[in-house]
Amino acid sequence: MQKAGLMVVIAGVLIVSGLIISVLGNQLTLEGIIQENGKVSLTQTVSVSADFDADNTQVGIFAVQIMESKESTTYAKILDPSDIEIISQKVNEDTIEREFDVKETGIYTLLIQGSSDEEVFVTGAIGPLPDTDKKFIISTISTSVLIIGMSGLVMIGIYLIINRKRSI
Repeated sequence: MQKAGLMVVIAGVLIVSGLIISVLGNQLTLEGIIQENGKVSLTQTVSVSADFDADNTQVGIFAVQIMESKESTTYAKILDPSDIEIISQKVNEDTIEREFDVKETGIYTLLIQGSSDEEVFVTGAIGPLPDTDKKFIISTISTSVLIIGMSGLVMIGIYLIINRKRSI
């Protein structure tokens, strides 16, 4: 029975490790993404700025999420370091996500605007496109560790059931 207890502890440690790797992986993947939230209307805007180095980052990404679905229209714009509008996007869904080219080094700004007097709560994020290889490797490792831990718990349960029947 002590062997089964030790095996449960090991499986539990594997499951917790997999969850920790998953959380740390998300933080590493989203490194450099700047996020802001607030209310937008005809007179209010939400602005999110991030510094890009064109030598290290060729593609940026931005996302806008509307928290309250209302009739008013919301627009998202990306301004390059020279304050020239490079993207204008109507936000007609709860969440949009789009990439843009980083052609020069400097501060790029996501500007979220409303088209009516009605206030809408939004969240905006801008930053470099996350490294897909790093994201894939970390998610594979965390998923594998979780699966091994869960499989260990299942095998321990089967082992205990079989041993209980033998002892009766």
